[in-house]
Amino acid sequence: MKPFLRQTLDRQIFRLHELDALLSASDVVSNMERFRSLTREHAELSIVVGQYQRMTAREADLASAQVMLAEAKDDPEMAAMAEEEISAAQADIAGLDADLQLMLIPKDPDDARPAFIEIRAGTGGDESALFAGDLLRMYSRFAERKRWAVEVISESPSELGGYKEVVIRIDGATDPMGVGVYGKLRFESGGHRVQRVPATETQGRIHTSACTVAVLPEPDEAVAIQINPSDLRIDTYRASGAGGQHINKTDSAVRITHLPTGIVAECQDGRSQHSNKAQALKVLTARIHEKDRSERAAKDAATRKGLIGSGDRSDRIRTYNFPQGRLTDHRINLTLYKLLSIMEGDMDDVVTALQVARGAELLAELESASNG
Repeated sequence: MKPFLRQTLDRQIFRLHELDALLSASDVVSNMERFRSLTREHAELSIVVGQYQRMTAREADLASAQVMLAEAKDDPEMAAMAEEEISAAQADIAGLDADLQLMLIPKDPDDARPAFIEIRAGTGGDESALFAGDLLRMYSRFAERKRWAVEVISESPSELGGYKEVVIRIDGATDPMGVGVYGKLRFESGGHRVQRVPATETQGRIHTSACTVAVLPEPDEAVAIQINPSDLRIDTYRASGAGGQHINKTDSAVRITHLPTGIVAECQDGRSQHSNKAQALKVLTARIHEKDRSERAAKDAATRKGLIGSGDRSDRIRTYNFPQGRLTDHRINLTLYKLLSIMEGDMDDVVTALQVARGAELLAELESASNG
């Protein structure tokens, strides 16, 4: 492990001891909001410190085994035992080190938030719309595996199946390190390209189509951008698609336009105009929040591209090649030959690899700053 990371972990151990003292102080116990905040920090740090202690214990085991091997020159059986322990300890240390690096990634305040996922058909016509439906299924199945709740906010179905556009909201519990839906899925934003033989293709030719995905954190209502009601135009209309007699006979769907920016959000899934308006306003706030985030990042000389992209074949972060059963994420040069299982929601390998890659970047930046 790099010295920079050990120094960071040593500081976290010191902070954990500080928290132990703070949580027993009467002024903190009487302040419930601060008590909850410190308890949450203590729980997260305890996990990291516990992992670090397991790693240092295995490092001690490794050192002992190396001494044993050096002293076992005339004892083949003891030497074999020592070599086996060295191999096991080295493997454990490598795994614990990787886990710790992931744990030490600086947290985005939005990582624990629910997320809106917007999927739009791009290049490819009907086949692109079908692929949008496949992506919706993939994210929904992944959410099911995590026991997260999925809610369709708005949808624009295509004639042959799939979607021209669909927006969903996913909410669920965070992991022990406080990473939730947005933290897990934030790197799905961008252009997704599919290569396969469409169901409508009669000559067996492989077609290339594209969709765009945008993942937006649902803003915390306590800190959300305040929107002036006079800046909004609210339209109601009759919802389309399935939903029974009620949804087809009332103007329950809502479209909200933010006049200063031109940003639009709509919701038609709920059975009442009131619930649709509330949900559409959340989506609108998330989009305005993301626009604000992007502008601030640009001012800070960030170089990341916009979430939506152009929807063209060339604007891609990932390729889904069905004839070869291959998924390739072009940002981190990750290739997996398990495409069908990924499309059924088995996305952990992809999600974790993206988190690790981004974490390595952030840790490198922190190390450079600390050395500078």
